[in-house]
Amino acid sequence: MHGIAITGRTVYLVAQKDVLKAPILGDGSFGPLELLAGDLPDAGQHSARSIAMGPDGMLYLGVGSTCNACTETSPESASVLRMSSDGKSRTIYASGLRHTIGFDWQPRSGALYGMDHGVDWLGDEQQPEELNRIEMGKSYGWPYIYGMGGENPQDDPPNDLTMADLNQAATGPVLGYTAHAAPMQLAFYRGAMFPRAFQGDAFVTFRGSWNRALPSGYEVARVRFDMSGNPTKFEPFVRGFFQTGSNGPSQSGRPVGLAVARDGALLFTDDINGVIYRVSYAGSDHAGTMLAPPPRRTPEMEMRPKGTALAIARDETRTRTTATLAVTSSSIMANRSIALRQSAYGEDQSPALTWSGLPAGATHLAILMEDPDAQAGNPFVHWVAWNVPANLGGLPEGLPKDLQLADPKGMRQGRTTRGSTGYYGPRPPIGDPPHHYHFQIFALSAPLDLQIGATREQLLAAMAGKVVARGELVGTYAQASPPVKR
Repeated sequence: MHGIAITGRTVYLVAQKDVLKAPILGDGSFGPLELLAGDLPDAGQHSARSIAMGPDGMLYLGVGSTCNACTETSPESASVLRMSSDGKSRTIYASGLRHTIGFDWQPRSGALYGMDHGVDWLGDEQQPEELNRIEMGKSYGWPYIYGMGGENPQDDPPNDLTMADLNQAATGPVLGYTAHAAPMQLAFYRGAMFPRAFQGDAFVTFRGSWNRALPSGYEVARVRFDMSGNPTKFEPFVRGFFQTGSNGPSQSGRPVGLAVARDGALLFTDDINGVIYRVSYAGSDHAGTMLAPPPRRTPEMEMRPKGTALAIARDETRTRTTATLAVTSSSIMANRSIALRQSAYGEDQSPALTWSGLPAGATHLAILMEDPDAQAGNPFVHWVAWNVPANLGGLPEGLPKDLQLADPKGMRQGRTTRGSTGYYGPRPPIGDPPHHYHFQIFALSAPLDLQIGATREQLLAAMAGKVVARGELVGTYAQASPPVKR
């Protein structure tokens, strides 16, 4: 087990692949474990997962990358995931985070902050460890962009993308810390023991570097926040675990775990000595009362679309003509069941699509696949794509899930409600009646100047006034029982 979250009389636990919960019994022990999810992505290089219960009543999971800098096979790697407390729904809250182990919600603003591990092998001073304000739907640049817009020379952008494209789509950190210090846990101080000036500030444990000429980390740092809940600077809090002497540098401790005790003392673990340290304060100017917990709030940007259920009914996609596209597929018959291989329960392959009836002046196409049965008036978006050359006449089955494709050249893909890029196949709850999946294709009079990773709402705004024809193909999907693993 790597992470523990306790709320009320329930404990949530996370391991490399599993999320579990159990009741807390009267003597403090745990009752029977219930598996909520057993399919977290493979761990690889960054195996430790972390878990916390958010102010919105959802579970948040820190899932690290499998490598130093690479293209991941799972969109859930190098991310923060958001999951319902019953495990039935899960989305990618934020991506491009190499390994955010420590995260917490600032008590005054309610914003989520986390410390991310920087990539190695860029030199002693690069990459700085990042303090990020983590917001839903945003990408933080890994593995291509680091720090305040630095470009990683280890990896070339795929499929004719440029570093400028990736930089434009990345969100930078709010503060940086000494490179390679290895941030572990982060916790905001809400206690009553320390002076009032500490309330709303954060503490971070740094386990210490392993590949830096002059080692960094081996300490607990304080992050100061102003009264509006914005971070201003790092400063030392507990040091003394790193020494330099005649025999060279040495360390006597590595701070890792971190928590604020009920009495307001700060607790942190040391995984060299296997102990828990307690930091207390005996002055007369202690805060006296605890700071209120962060306000209950919904994420800053929900991935579910707003307004009319389907994009094809939105004002932005209206045309001035009656031209209609005929949309067909070799693997989907209208209003018939979609094949298992095209579902997220199966191989998650995008279906082959063809279109005809393009009017004169159509140069490119956009695609939106939506499930209006997931939530009435608020569909689940399964595919966002644009700048598909209109003269192709169709797309093959099984397109890659890249931000931009080499074939067809220039086709870009955005974020689904799940938070991933590219096609995400049907995955209705097991036992639900068939959901309807609308493959909507829009013929456009010009390509769209829209950054990679755009959302459905951003695509609709960009399409306004450019749609010259539209059409759709509707398929259904239901999953009566869990698929058989082979």
